[in-house]
Amino acid sequence: MKRKIQHIFGAIAIAAAALSACTEHVDTSARYVFKEETIASYLAKNAQYSEFVKLMNMVPVSEMSESTVGQLLAARGNYTCFAPTNEAIDKYLQKLTEEGLISAPNWESFPSQHKLDSIRAVVVLNSVIDGGDVTQYSTWDFPTETNGEFPLSNMNDRRLTVRYVNDPDSIYLNYDCPVSVRNRDIPAINGTIHCVEKVLAPSDISMATLVGKILETKKEGFLVAARVLDACGLLDTLGKIQDEKYEKLYRQGLIPDYDATKNSWVFHGASGYQLARAPKHRKYGFTIFAETDSFWTEAIGKPALEIYPEDVQNWVLANQQYSAEDQFEADNNFKSPDNLLNQWITYHILPFKTPANKLVYHVNEKGYSLNSKTLTIPVMEFYATMGKRRLLKIYESKESNGIYLNRFPNLRNGRKEDYHEASCDDDKRGSYIDSKSDRVLEYEAVNGIIYAIDRPLAYTDAVRNNLAKNRIRFESMSLFPEAMSNDIRKRDDTDYRYQFVHIPKNSVYHYFENMDMNDETNMVYLNSYGYDWCNLQADEVKAVGRYEVTIKLPPVPRSGTYELRYRVLANGDRGVVQFYFGDNKNFMQPTGIPVDLTIGCRHQSTGWEDDTEDLDYNAEVDKRMRNNNRMKGAEAIANSGGSARKSSNSHIVRHILLRQHIDANKTYYLRLKSVLDSDRKELYMDHLEWCAKEVYDNPEQPEDIW
Repeated sequence: MKRKIQHIFGAIAIAAAALSACTEHVDTSARYVFKEETIASYLAKNAQYSEFVKLMNMVPVSEMSESTVGQLLAARGNYTCFAPTNEAIDKYLQKLTEEGLISAPNWESFPSQHKLDSIRAVVVLNSVIDGGDVTQYSTWDFPTETNGEFPLSNMNDRRLTVRYVNDPDSIYLNYDCPVSVRNRDIPAINGTIHCVEKVLAPSDISMATLVGKILETKKEGFLVAARVLDACGLLDTLGKIQDEKYEKLYRQGLIPDYDATKNSWVFHGASGYQLARAPKHRKYGFTIFAETDSFWTEAIGKPALEIYPEDVQNWVLANQQYSAEDQFEADNNFKSPDNLLNQWITYHILPFKTPANKLVYHVNEKGYSLNSKTLTIPVMEFYATMGKRRLLKIYESKESNGIYLNRFPNLRNGRKEDYHEASCDDDKRGSYIDSKSDRVLEYEAVNGIIYAIDRPLAYTDAVRNNLAKNRIRFESMSLFPEAMSNDIRKRDDTDYRYQFVHIPKNSVYHYFENMDMNDETNMVYLNSYGYDWCNLQADEVKAVGRYEVTIKLPPVPRSGTYELRYRVLANGDRGVVQFYFGDNKNFMQPTGIPVDLTIGCRHQSTGWEDDTEDLDYNAEVDKRMRNNNRMKGAEAIANSGGSARKSSNSHIVRHILLRQHIDANKTYYLRLKSVLDSDRKELYMDHLEWCAKEVYDNPEQPEDIW
């Protein structure tokens, strides 16, 4: 509801609002003509932007272009410009003077031309988002959640964040850059202009540098966590920002896009669009969940300044923050992966960066609307952490009042129930993630972010046991950290360059570390933002060619008997796949006969029947299907046709690929290989499931339909 009323009256008030400067001075010369201005011409006619106009006419669009940003903003397109006033630029120069970068607050005081050009680029490139064919951001299109990131990066390749305070009209970018209340949402022929009262200059420091500054200044908040990260030798890893080899190859044009017309492959539901763009970057990222200094002060009984890694390890040992099956040494060799403290802290780290608004994905869970964004049934993600591969669950529901790690509530999950939380025992409540406060943006780096948690996090026996009681449903793109750190997965944008992303062949560059493919595989990720597809989170991974793809699977929490399930939305474009499975990807065994991906639930081989009012009969149908190694789609996933379980979505089926003993300490792989002599039939990946025998074969509480 935040700005909808404002939007309704915007058409009436916009002429006056758009023309008042950040200093609230009105330039009457442009009062009635701004709708026919480009961004460049509008800014040039308003004196309060004169410094910014000078800069944007000096700064090139990129290192490879001679065109300036000013020329770009005078051309056709869809741009969002956060234009700083002269006063904002003056304050920025004063800040640089106070920091000792320049001797006086003016452009003549820079020690070198390189530094001058660099700072000019900071001011200009951070202020503009190029929205390609379709996207420009008015305030009602901004992320709705505090600390949420804009879907598109700015021209400096940085993602801006938004913060709201109690007044719904007060909007801040990157925590403390105010967007003018009266001078925003200015329409131009080629985009939208927002006046800002501070220069946007996001920090370019790495997580390693951020942690180093905490240690150097002894800044409290995450000082204890910083000491542990340093002692465990993780700063070198946290210093990685991007894959420079990939950057060089991309700039040289050696990372090709994929033109699907070469084999007549049509992306259905995509208006015939045929060109899949390769990622521009291969960035690294890290998400750290950390106990705060106030927690450690209370837990250990000493001020944070006096708490060191040895104290934390002693606390972890004394409070059994580990599993009885873990093998470790509680010595001072903290850099060893066999050390207790090292194993404990790496469980706090995910190998990708994720913003606050994408810790979990609310897309098409049953009852959810992308328009209203009202939470309904639980959504959850399962990820493998850094260090020893262990499973971490991130969870949010309507009843949870926030996002949690390893939360295990009691759900109303009967066949006629609604799958909402009924209750949550305190010992299963999990660790609350502080994703909304100002503290989040204070601890963000270019390649990572630190979130505070309110309870200690550990891979204890209780956590492992509770995870094993979950059906572990993982979306296929969650397997690839690069998809998160490089803004590939579920980017909230309808532009085709983000809807269809080409994953380079291994022979070109091994982009997804957890995926191998042969040279005949043409792999594309379909973001499907805005499409009404009944996949988990709507998106899917597809490929054509005589493909052979191998993926690394997430770990299971406990050794035991599990089913591995593969879900398909069947249609005539799909192919026939032979699946292979094993813990040695060079020697894998077939899981059974090839699977025909064109066959949905209705096929006579599945035993499918639509649900009736007789719940016992429905359970018998489910049992019959399981005997044929098939399952209906999940009730929790929905589109306009209803849930994935309903007859309207009977082309959806879950295949039970295997049922066997799985070792929690081993890494397993799944290979998908085409068995057709055709390069036009599709490979399809949506989600997979690990499901323990305790869940699927529980005589007291059968597995739910959700």
